Amino acid sequence: MASILKSLRLLADDTRLRILLLLQQEELSVAELQEILGLGQSRISSHLAQLRAAQLVSDRRAGKHIYYTINAKGFAVEVATVLSAAAAEVIEVKADARGLEVLRRKRADLSREYFNRMAGRFGRTYCPGRTWQGVARMLFTLVPPMVIADLGAGEGHLSQLLAGKATRVIAVDNSEKMVEYGSSLARENGITNLEYRLGDLEAPPIEPGSVDLAMLSQALHHAGSPVRALRGACGILRPGGQVVILDLLAHQFEQARELYADVWLGFTEAELVGMLEEAGFEDARAEVVSRDEQNPLFQTVLATGRKRG
Repeated sequence: MASILKSLRLLADDTRLRILLLLQQEELSVAELQEILGLGQSRISSHLAQLRAAQLVSDRRAGKHIYYTINAKGFAVEVATVLSAAAAEVIEVKADARGLEVLRRKRADLSREYFNRMAGRFGRTYCPGRTWQGVARMLFTLVPPMVIADLGAGEGHLSQLLAGKATRVIAVDNSEKMVEYGSSLARENGITNLEYRLGDLEAPPIEPGSVDLAMLSQALHHAGSPVRALRGACGILRPGGQVVILDLLAHQFEQARELYADVWLGFTEAELVGMLEEAGFEDARAEVVSRDEQNPLFQTVLATGRKRG
């Protein structure tokens, strides 16, 4: 059994405490702990080495990966009691739990990586009639008659495609020129069920409870407060209405702030799930759906949620 005093000293560090709380619930690799905690590999490995030396965790190798878990034999009852009590004092624990749930969903979805690989191949080899444009058009025909809000719509090309099947589409953007251009384009193409409105992403100028689907396509990372933007989307939705977010996975390409006026450098899957829940959505999910092959290797994440009834 590990020394109780040494164990308590180790528990005094918030990061080691968070690691132990996660390993109590699930066997995890360093990479998986990185994903949940948002910390560097070397830092996590250092903490794990200390915990292993104190006999608080054990490891096993599976191929190229090493998985860590709580060492039940080395865990004194007193240490387990302190660990449980201390959890209430660490504010990151709730976010860690969300991150662990996202990770579990990934593990459960065995087909996810298969489809990611297939998506990477699609379009590389010529096949008559098989293009992303054709697939997109096909999927747009499946849109049911509903009221859709495209928040942070820009010129609104997506809105115009959706208007072909939706009952009504409201495109909102904070740029007067974007709204003017989009409105002009809609008129030129005879699209009568599409309306452009000038407004803030965080307080969309749409009647409360009047929309079936709210979309934020590469828009959330421009919001001053992403949670306020999602609350705004929740407010305009009918009970049971859905929100769909397409955005960048968290990255370190700082130049995006100047090049694209990005306020946020993307979001992790766990962050998106947490923000959706905080904004009033349930059944929140997020997953990476595409990966760029050119630098800076952006990844795209899709997140969804349903307004509580």
